This record gives sequence, structure tokens and C-alpha cells, in this order.
Amino acid sequence: MKLLHRLKPAVIGVVWLASASGLSACGYNALQQQDENVKSALSEVVNQYQRRADLIPDLVAAVQGLASKERSALAEVSEARAKVVAIPLTPRLVNDPATLREFQAAQAELTSALKSLVNAAEQSPQLRADRNFRDLQAELAEVQGRIATARDRYLEAVHTYNLTVRDFPTNLTARVFEFKDKG
Repeated sequence: MKLLHRLKPAVIGVVWLASASGLSACGYNALQQQDENVKSALSEVVNQYQRRADLIPDLVAAVQGLASKERSALAEVSEARAKVVAIPLTPRLVNDPATLREFQAAQAELTSALKSLVNAAEQSPQLRADRNFRDLQAELAEVQGRIATARDRYLEAVHTYNLTVRDFPTNLTARVFEFKDKG
């Protein structure tokens, strides 16, 4: 009996150590970290898109005040921006594939409308000479570059996460804790 009492703490220690080792090998912590990396990367993409959306009213005002030929391009940009703003941007966006696809489609539509507006505006000598328009155009180009970089980082984070979710034995942990592929 005395031997059992002396061994009891040792047995508890061994069980605890085995449990801790088992949990670390199951990949739960890696899944959590990579899930947070995906959310963080998507947040940066959303921030850059928001930054672009914030530039649009100034760009529209600059074009509107100087050119009348670009009215249809202005209308396209305004409509596309309205669609983008209407999509709720929450941290859950990353786990809602349908809303994420809708968000990406709206952003692509806005990108296309902006390109049309800038192309139309560049045909106007008056706009090409306007310093405010040139500054806005340069800032928009810079934001577009940041969007591309942020999207690349997001796609890499999703790729890494998806590989972990599918990798054995982490895939077993992913099923238990309902970690799913991210689109």
C-alpha cells in the first residue's frame, strides 16, 4: 500500500506527460495559429480594400467636376462601391465561403469599374493636367499594389492552413474540432 502511494504521483506525472505529448502531436495548436493567420491576412486584405473604397469619393469628385464624358464610368464606380460597402465585413467572413465569394466578386467588379473610369479620365487633357486627379490616381495605384500583396499573403496563409487541415494526423484533430478547408 505504501508503495502504491509513492507511485501514485509518478503515475499521475507520466499520464500527464503522455497527455501533453499527445495533444501537442495532434496539431491543435498549429490549427489554431494558422486559423488566426488566415483571419489576420484576410483582415489586411479588407483594410486595403477599405482604403481603396475611401479614395473613391474623392476620385469621383475630381472627375465629376472636370469631365462630363465620363458619367457612365462614374455611375459604374458608384454602383460597384455600393455593392462592396453593402457586404458585412466581419471576422466570420473567412468561415463563410458564400459571403467571401460575394465579397471577392464585388471587389473584382469595383476594380474593373475603376480601371474603366481611370482609362476614360486619362483621355481628358483637362483631367491629365489636374494635380488632384493625378495624386488620387497615384494613391489608387499604390493601394492596388498593397491589395495585391495582401491578397498574396492571404492566399499563402489559406494554402498553409488547408495543407495542415488535410495532413495526417492533424486531419483527425481538425475533424474533431470542426476545422474546415478555407476557400
